Amino acid sequence: MSDIIRLLPDAVANQIAAGEVIQRPASAVKELLENAVDSGATQIDLIVMDAGKSLIQVIDNGCGMSATDARLAFERHATSKIQAASDLFKIHTFGFRGEALASIAAIAQLELKSRLHEDELGTHLIIEGSVVKDQQPCACPAGTSIMVKNLFFNVPARRNFLKSNQAEFRHILEEFQRVALVNADIAFSLQHNGKPVFHLPPVNLKQRIGTLLGAGYYEKLIPVSQETDVLKISGFVGKPDSSKRTRGEQYFFANNRYIKHPYFNHAVEEAFQDLIPEGHFPTYFIYLEVDPASIDINIHPTKTEVNFQDQRVIYAMIMSAVKLSIGRFSVSSTLDFEASQEFNTFFPRDKPIVIPTVKVDPEFNPFDSPSNQRSDRTPRQVPITGWEKLYDTGIKKSSIRASNDTDGLSQIETEEGQPSRSFMQLRQKFVVTKIKSGLLLIDQQAAHERILFERFLERIENRKGHSQQQLFPQTVNLSASDAELLNELMAEFTALGFDIGPFGQHSFIVQGIPADVSNENIQLLIENVLENYKSNQLGLKLDKKNNLARCMARNMAVKPGKTLLAEEMQALIDDLFACKINQSSPSGKKILLIIPTDEIEKRFG
Repeated sequence: MSDIIRLLPDAVANQIAAGEVIQRPASAVKELLENAVDSGATQIDLIVMDAGKSLIQVIDNGCGMSATDARLAFERHATSKIQAASDLFKIHTFGFRGEALASIAAIAQLELKSRLHEDELGTHLIIEGSVVKDQQPCACPAGTSIMVKNLFFNVPARRNFLKSNQAEFRHILEEFQRVALVNADIAFSLQHNGKPVFHLPPVNLKQRIGTLLGAGYYEKLIPVSQETDVLKISGFVGKPDSSKRTRGEQYFFANNRYIKHPYFNHAVEEAFQDLIPEGHFPTYFIYLEVDPASIDINIHPTKTEVNFQDQRVIYAMIMSAVKLSIGRFSVSSTLDFEASQEFNTFFPRDKPIVIPTVKVDPEFNPFDSPSNQRSDRTPRQVPITGWEKLYDTGIKKSSIRASNDTDGLSQIETEEGQPSRSFMQLRQKFVVTKIKSGLLLIDQQAAHERILFERFLERIENRKGHSQQQLFPQTVNLSASDAELLNELMAEFTALGFDIGPFGQHSFIVQGIPADVSNENIQLLIENVLENYKSNQLGLKLDKKNNLARCMARNMAVKPGKTLLAEEMQALIDDLFACKINQSSPSGKKILLIIPTDEIEKRFG
């Protein structure tokens, strides 16, 4: 039998490695940006075309490379960071395994220009599918410029699995933000399809967070700081009232590297327990500094998953540091320790303070009042009023009278499942009405969500939304990723009846809203809708129309605790029974519950 095991060609091996390291354009952006940071650059520019599918270019003013280093950098496992296995536990830089450039070159057309600061000429290198096409000296600025063109050009199956340009660019934004957040002292810029997206000068961390995610974050952040022999913790957490329904703005960094660590996420959420609503998640930007020997970052191709030796200790320290910061914020928001401590009064400073005195009439006798000058000394009869409060069962007298008045209800004969014209509200959450077979209970929020969902979905599909122009247009400021998502959904928002246009880098001006949307805080409404949309994307396979209609319905539906008038309850039930589906909400929650008369009679049997 002949031998059947053989070594793979380098080109095939590089494509396999690329499948692990380079999953989408954002993966290549991450690797190239980290290499630029490792080069010691103070200015890094990212240029992207077609969400990275056509072009990804990273330009830095770092140390640059010699002609030999430029050629070796694209060989598998070629690195300047490791010489022995023990060096894996002393890693302070980003790229160290030497897989990224080789993987990118295997699935793209790549062009590199690089020059050392002390050299007069640099090197120009062209690679296509792991094959070196050309290398020669060239004149270029000091540092490195690398262009990745036509990603996955030779792996069409991988290219077909890429999402839309808007979705892929949002992934690029995430990677860009992660690198920029951990390197606030480096200037960054981002350009997409010829339009500037970010221009970030070197600033402090809080300013960098505000520039990346929106100026509103300045007021939402609480500093976190704690240092021990084991761990140094720094960064910021969001105030409890800034929590969101998704985990979007949750960042952990270990030794200046973005990491994912669900165990530590839980530590922060535990610190916020009972401070934020159920189903909401805190915002945080937490930086950990530990001994590199106590951390293993070489367990995943993307190096975002990390192992720590003392995870339980770090967990407790993170939770303690966050709780301490929240506690300090709670005190300092009430007591201003920075204010002047001098005693200020309304009295003029040139007059002495007079001690207040109380005048007492020594002849006053309270028992000599006219009410006590009675001929009879019989005790006063205290009127017995309010006795029903001692036996208060939560039922109003009017409710009791209404329940006894059945003349109107007895005259209404309705079909099975169809409500009568008499309603009551139970705990401001359920609408109760009589039907032929018993009682019908309706969850008011679930019912309203179903009504709005079908209404909004029809508008989006048929482009029937009517806009009500605003007397005073509102400005909406979003983070970069949310701004991209809104641009992606702009056609659907317009179909609903919104009149939204760009108004700056990540800002929009709302000149019109759907006619049935109250003139409320449009900023909050759009933020919540986008948060719900992203949350649904994580767990549900919904198209844009269904997802947006569901998010709008959820945010605009009447909430428990809302008192409804009889006319509102009637309209709610009429609209519900006009829906195509009236048994469950868009999320699958039950809307209707029928309690048969027989069941009620059994309870009294």
